[in-house]
Amino acid sequence: MTDTPATRALAASGIDHLVTAHGPVRSLDEAAAARGLEPWQILKTLVVRRADDDFLLVLVPGDRQISWPKLRELLGVSRLSMPDKEVARDVTGYERGTITPLGALPSPAGEPWPVIADALVVSREGPVSIGAGAHGLAASVDPTQLVEVLAARVADVTEPA
Repeated sequence: MTDTPATRALAASGIDHLVTAHGPVRSLDEAAAARGLEPWQILKTLVVRRADDDFLLVLVPGDRQISWPKLRELLGVSRLSMPDKEVARDVTGYERGTITPLGALPSPAGEPWPVIADALVVSREGPVSIGAGAHGLAASVDPTQLVEVLAARVADVTEPA
């Protein structure tokens, strides 16, 4: 299945992309190999809760993890959390493992959820691969175009995994 809200959003965005459909993968290394990329090129989209009904999406290179102190400082908050898989699905419209800002459900105000892209997303050379809304489905894109289309805030918010 390559027709998802994410692939439709990509097509509508006009950015160059290549959709890759592959079988199940059990690790970052398997996902990278299936997509013909390096692990750092695989982007994870993580849902973060600031408060009740206030979420944001963070794009994290595959070889990194969120640095909670950096993210809290950037957002000017003292507490953040990750919702459980049911809440993440209700917020984005996607199951865990398929979450992407592309074609995600909007906030209660009707706006896209804010997106923060780690600075390494755009500072490294080459394309990145982001989930395309279904298991085993991804899209390779230019990271600068992706950040622009998502109106993502770029900041140093990760640390080595």
